[in-house]
Amino acid sequence: MKAKKLLTAALAAMMALGAMTVDSQAATRAELASISVGKSGKFQYWEKKSEAKAALINYVKDVTNKSSKNYIPVEDRIAVFDVDGTLMCETAPFYFDWMLPMYRVNNDPTYHATPAERRATAEWRAAIESHTVTDAMDDVKAGMFPKMFQGMTPAEYKTYVKNYINTTYVEGLSNLKTGEAFYMPMVEVVSYLNANKFTVYIVSGCERETLRALVDGIMKIEPNHIIGSDHSWQTAKLGNNRPDQFVYEPSDELERGGSLRDVNVKTNKIYAIEREIGKKPVLAFGNSMGDSSMFNYTLQDNKYRSAAFVLLCDDLKRERGNLKTAEKIAQAAAKYGWTTVSMRDDWTTIYGDKVQREN
Repeated sequence: MKAKKLLTAALAAMMALGAMTVDSQAATRAELASISVGKSGKFQYWEKKSEAKAALINYVKDVTNKSSKNYIPVEDRIAVFDVDGTLMCETAPFYFDWMLPMYRVNNDPTYHATPAERRATAEWRAAIESHTVTDAMDDVKAGMFPKMFQGMTPAEYKTYVKNYINTTYVEGLSNLKTGEAFYMPMVEVVSYLNANKFTVYIVSGCERETLRALVDGIMKIEPNHIIGSDHSWQTAKLGNNRPDQFVYEPSDELERGGSLRDVNVKTNKIYAIEREIGKKPVLAFGNSMGDSSMFNYTLQDNKYRSAAFVLLCDDLKRERGNLKTAEKIAQAAAKYGWTTVSMRDDWTTIYGDKVQREN
């Protein structure tokens, strides 16, 4: 009961903080949700002469045309998307599932962080600012994150994430709330694929329940089509019992556990696709070499015409682009046959015209 009161107080504190912030000048979540691209592919936020847009439209028209030799039946039109850096911002200043636990430790007045958590998050912050995040830090984060939210019910955690994204702002970009940091042109892509009867899945390294809260109300992607890293579960009355030998009673309650179960990155993504989808995708969208396994798997020995699109974060004015990284990924795309999407050259806007890089 005490834990429940603390959670309620935490949510109330977050909502009060949000009431003091200025109005965002980015596209709101409601505006993002209203983005719609019909079957014919009339995009609003892509440059008219974008070769990447043309490649996507030509592909979709070909594989949905029953007269084409490349026709794909509706049930096999599977498209998979990474999230951070593909559907939403990952650069201001870092991945969402790093920023959330740092907020929990350092900005949530109702959470009593341990000294180890405070030391770790201070180290993460310094490393993010100096671009020196290590795999060892990632391992520490993976161990700490689940414990920070252990005991929350699914509904409580979803409410916490939604309040966080609606009351905090990303860093380094002007007037952009965390929950509004979706790429408007990519929301269009999801809408376009929906209109052409593709089934869209998210396949991300971000924690699954976090993703479900982020995406909810923005894009038409069902919760069971969201695949991410998994934290453990428990029930309030489980105690030291084994779940496979314990019966859940009506008086019990499902809660988040305190450990990591799976990290859905790199080659693990293709394992997850086979395990949870059971079909090879025909389209894959990502933004980094971490998505290369998913790209190559989609293109390799596919019985249907397939394609992979990789985003280049090369915009230095409207985003916190990195030209060296973008060039490295472009070289890999040329080698492996991925289609590149330039944020700078292919998109008329990213988050809305009033959002700009601050430093």
